[in-house]
Amino acid sequence: MTGPVTRSPPAPVPLQGLQLVLGTLALSLATFMNVLDTSIANVSLTAIAGDLAVSPNQGTWVITSFAVANAISVPLTGWLTQRIGQVRLFTASVLLFVMSSWLCGLAPNLESLIAFRVLQGAVAGPMIPLSQALLLSSYPRHKAGTALGMWSLTTLVAPVAGPLLGGWITDHISWPWIFYINIPVGLFAAALTWSIYRERESATLRRPIDAIGLALLVLWVGATQLMLDKGKELDWFESGWIVGLAAVAAVSFVFFLVWELTEAHPVVDIRLFARRNFLVGTIMLSLGFGLFFGNVVLLPLWLQQTMGYTATQAGLALAPVGLLAIVLTPLVGRNLHKVDLRMLSSLSFGVFALVLGLRAQFNTQADFATIMIPTILQGVAMACFFIPLVSLTLSGLAPERIPAASGLSNFVRITAGAVGTSIATTLWDDRSALHHAQLSEQITHASAATNSALAGLRAQGFSTDQALAQINRLVDQQAMTLSATEVYWISAILFLAMSVLVWFARPAPAQHSAADTGGAH
Repeated sequence: MTGPVTRSPPAPVPLQGLQLVLGTLALSLATFMNVLDTSIANVSLTAIAGDLAVSPNQGTWVITSFAVANAISVPLTGWLTQRIGQVRLFTASVLLFVMSSWLCGLAPNLESLIAFRVLQGAVAGPMIPLSQALLLSSYPRHKAGTALGMWSLTTLVAPVAGPLLGGWITDHISWPWIFYINIPVGLFAAALTWSIYRERESATLRRPIDAIGLALLVLWVGATQLMLDKGKELDWFESGWIVGLAAVAAVSFVFFLVWELTEAHPVVDIRLFARRNFLVGTIMLSLGFGLFFGNVVLLPLWLQQTMGYTATQAGLALAPVGLLAIVLTPLVGRNLHKVDLRMLSSLSFGVFALVLGLRAQFNTQADFATIMIPTILQGVAMACFFIPLVSLTLSGLAPERIPAASGLSNFVRITAGAVGTSIATTLWDDRSALHHAQLSEQITHASAATNSALAGLRAQGFSTDQALAQINRLVDQQAMTLSATEVYWISAILFLAMSVLVWFARPAPAQHSAADTGGAH
């Protein structure tokens, strides 16, 4: 039931001069802060886990909890905007993000840190789509492409800065400061946004929220994530707890689908999946992002636990991931209408496969340059990933359906990123244990190589127990490396398959572009 419009201001005129510059700065800073928090904790996981006395595998909850809460809140942006207004909702989201960042830094244990990261992810949901909307309202229509291009560059710079900044802060100050740095940035962005945009508030109206659909959404996403995160620790389906979570996830998901297809005001418009390009595009975008994000989390864990890298060194190894993307993204955006979007997507998946194929060649002797080369090449894949796939996903949709479609595709993508992280780390852990057992079988008193290694270590002053511990450490390194390369190979094969599957989408209209669809992310 729709209530009366309580505020109906005229469409705001574009900003000019200093106000336009400061408005763009405020929105970009808020977006930068949000995206930064999805990657800044990656290289700090080992330090966080050690400080809070938990395993690195448990520490990945710091990332997945934020991502899942963020995924759940994104579909609510449209409804909240109608109830509260774009400017008030955006400003409140930024201020709540600042508060939750402060709480994350103060967290005394993993449980509280995860709870505060859930809060942080939930309040972050509206920030990115609303920064887009406010930015577009600030520029003349003919400069929309320029505005979105600048906005997209912000979201590409943050993943570059995140690992480097996170590593430096962790090594030279302490990990809570990866959250505290949001406080001055967020307060400045919120104050500047409110001072410039408070007189440009959007219309507000009252519409019912699909409470049952939202509850089912939270239930199945939460149960699925808990199952993935706790599966290894509880021995998967040997545990009644995991079986119960799987049952809850499956049943609530089925009820969610049925309810959303029959609800007059669904929180998620499931019917969009009836469109071939939306279906194919969302699947490709989500699978690609899940694989990408899972490997982004895995690489610094391997570098720190196996190669002895510090958090700063691991951050430096990851930092160039977006450099080529920053250079190439504007070029891709300007020429999007000239190239088949499926071709660009195939190119992206092919380069991702090449990058992961190169990483699958890593061994414990890999030097810094060897590790950096695939990271730099990955920028080419990123530049051809987001803009073409989002454009393909939203192609052919009526303008009034774009916000709902964008919210749904982002929800699936963000959830896939969290699931990809859980699967990658769980698979790495499982396969490491298997390889460790297999390699340990070769270490016997009858083995000439074992006796030679023991003799060499004793000659260096190690006792027998110390020598055996050193050999066990070498076995650990080899096992974790073999496991990591297997994850890279699997990911590379999946990316190659996706480079073919994306052609099941129909060609997008020639005039369709990133500017038409509301940007790349």
